[in-house]
Amino acid sequence: MSSGGGILRQPMSVWATAFAAVVAFMGIGLVDPILPSIAQGLHAGPSQVSLLFTSYFLVTAVAMLVTGWVSSRIGGKKTLMAGLALVVVFAALAGTSGSVGELIGFRAGWGLGNALFVATALAVIVGSASGGAEAAIILYEAALGLGISLGPLVGALLGDWNWRAPFFGTATLMAVGFVLIATLLKDTPKPEVRTRLSAPIRALAHGGLSTTAFTALFYNFAFFTVLAFTPFILHMSAYGIGAVFFGWGVCVALASVFGAPPLQRRLGSVNVLHLALALLALCQIGIALSGHAGIIVFTILSGIPIGLNNTVFTESAMEVSDAPRPVASAGYNFVRWMGGALAPFLATKMGEELGIAVPYVVGATCCVVAMAILYGRRHHLLALRRVDTDHALEDAVVA
Repeated sequence: MSSGGGILRQPMSVWATAFAAVVAFMGIGLVDPILPSIAQGLHAGPSQVSLLFTSYFLVTAVAMLVTGWVSSRIGGKKTLMAGLALVVVFAALAGTSGSVGELIGFRAGWGLGNALFVATALAVIVGSASGGAEAAIILYEAALGLGISLGPLVGALLGDWNWRAPFFGTATLMAVGFVLIATLLKDTPKPEVRTRLSAPIRALAHGGLSTTAFTALFYNFAFFTVLAFTPFILHMSAYGIGAVFFGWGVCVALASVFGAPPLQRRLGSVNVLHLALALLALCQIGIALSGHAGIIVFTILSGIPIGLNNTVFTESAMEVSDAPRPVASAGYNFVRWMGGALAPFLATKMGEELGIAVPYVVGATCCVVAMAILYGRRHHLLALRRVDTDHALEDAVVA
């Protein structure tokens, strides 16, 4: 497979960007093992602490609308560096928080930097990587999976010493990423046409992109129900929670890189999404109905459908419309991260007031809703069939 051969043979600038992306995605799962410790240390309830995710992803979602506008004016490299600088500052400030309100606010600033970096990193990797767009997206998703898997581990190791330490650790690693980007990534040319602020919203008028985005919104609600609420029902130490979510993250990474591409070629992108959403719904029901051991097993296994979905949704959003990739990515991420913003607080609140099984039943229902959207609007996704056919033809030529 041509794309597969190019994944490891990349310019140093791509590896520098990928390293920074790993650290950026570590920030998503970093707080998982220390959520109970943060709640205890800052005298806050689970739903209050869950706002760490909500503020982060809400600001990330909204900021996605301006990433293209910014990068088309100052260039991709400067946008990456601005995003990294904001993460360094706000991650360090998060470590100094004296109240849960301060921590929520600093996580919001962290989300702004994350949006500038993440949206631009995908465009930079796609533009600079060898092996074509598909190989670049797999590399990006590998960075996502690796970051998500390492985040809980780093959070547990540092958080067992002090809950503030993971935030300072992230700031340090992001500073390293800043230096690597500054020294190894060449100045990226500015687009000939500047992106308008309204471009991501206008792009969502395309039926295929809006279908992909709103399906991903419901998927992300289910995804972040697992990520944000499960630490509170595991009743384990930071090391225990970190180990569970490390196993989960490894499943995410392996499914993203090694599971999604061959399944897409065999089944087609839309069918893989249906399969992965159905598997995630089953994992959520498994968590809802299981005892402690079952919760651990189904949480780890849920990483498999999440990894499949992450890769296929990202590639679908890039390919389903004729919008420029940075614009399509911004519009898609604006909608889908809203699911990540809503789920942590709502799921935790439902768990507190209605019982710990309820959030997972709602998460499974969201997966079913997502499948219904995919089926009902399948005529908007015909472009994905052509992309799948092109990939299959490429494989046939190589073989």
